Amino acid sequence: MKKIFVTFLVTVIVLGFIGCSSPKESNQLNSLEKIKKSGILTMGLDDSFPPMEFRDDNNNLQGFDIDLGNEIAKKLGVKAEFITTDFNGIILALTTGKFDMVLSTLSITDERKQTIDFSEPYIMEGIIVAIKGGNSTINNLEDLKGKIIACQMGSTSESAGQKISGIKELKKYDKITEAFHDLSIGRIDAVVVDELVGRYYMSKKSGEYEVLKDKLNDEPVGIGFKKEDVELKEAVQKAIEELKKDGTLSKLSIKWFGVDIYK
Repeated sequence: MKKIFVTFLVTVIVLGFIGCSSPKESNQLNSLEKIKKSGILTMGLDDSFPPMEFRDDNNNLQGFDIDLGNEIAKKLGVKAEFITTDFNGIILALTTGKFDMVLSTLSITDERKQTIDFSEPYIMEGIIVAIKGGNSTINNLEDLKGKIIACQMGSTSESAGQKISGIKELKKYDKITEAFHDLSIGRIDAVVVDELVGRYYMSKKSGEYEVLKDKLNDEPVGIGFKKEDVELKEAVQKAIEELKKDGTLSKLSIKWFGVDIYK
């Protein structure tokens, strides 16, 4: 009986150790190993930011970030899967595991760094103010006093818009395309928007909009990661550096912006 009891006790202890080690082994599959095992790299984005990420007439995802995401996945030996979500909740969705990283024209800010980590900037841009074409009453930032300004909710454009003094209202939209629509029909006086997105959108409707000369700020744009996903961040950063070196980023820049911004 003593031998049976000792054998039983040893078995219980061994099983206990195995049970304790399982979560650790499971946790080790978070990040890069998990992605390579599944063969899929999931990327969160808001699909209303042309030319960075948007839907074409056939509802297919298009844009600079889409092409970049596919190239990054290829470098990692996996396939890219894009998951759309409202920009206002995109960081929360990342931290709760809805996707592996954010590739959605995400500006690098000190506030966001408190919650997530970033790659090195892959694009430098700024915040601009767009007005309706032919509006001679607004020529500079001072002329925005008493006016209704629009921005995308949860974006750095919202933060920039809040710093414009004397405005009547800062109206917030889920999608920046909705803001431009309201600007075109006169419901609002100006739109605060990321430069690349704003200029592309305006190029599609020549003469309908104009840009003020004064920029609100300059911003670096990076890819967002959960803080614990160190290996994934390093692997993606390496892929970006290789894509820059082999000229892929330059080709994507010319395709979507008409110029090589990496020169």
